[in-house]
Amino acid sequence: MKAYATKLIDLTENNAEKIARQWAKDVKTNEKTKSYHGASEERIIQQAIGFYHHFREMFVHDTPYRLAENFFEHYAQERCREGIPLHEAVYALILMRRHIWLYAEFQAIFIAAVEHRQAVESLSRTILMFDYAMYVITRKYRELMKMEWFEPPNA
Repeated sequence: MKAYATKLIDLTENNAEKIARQWAKDVKTNEKTKSYHGASEERIIQQAIGFYHHFREMFVHDTPYRLAENFFEHYAQERCREGIPLHEAVYALILMRRHIWLYAEFQAIFIAAVEHRQAVESLSRTILMFDYAMYVITRKYRELMKMEWFEPPNA
């Protein structure tokens, strides 16, 4: 998996801004992410670039949960402070994952039959990272909502 994963990670890192820009266009128009529609495109692009640049570290680490937990707790805290509803913050992340694969597919990195097994392994590890993200983000939102200092932005 390592050789193929490196290929996917390199593609993601080297094209983080391109992938993030495609993602930003998607979340700014998607019906499931209405809170992003009026957001600054550059601000939300930076949100995705931040993830795409941390992807390698989380992806290849032997115990990625701790790294994912730190990164995604911050993601949750920032989205919550911005007033992004939990379901939209999670769906935006789902779209981030989708855009990695759309870009990789567009670049045709899954060509050789031998690479199909490696692609499945790589996909499995990518899904694991996003599973961690969903868990940490929903947990952090719940914590933030219980805190006395937290006041929803629209209150």
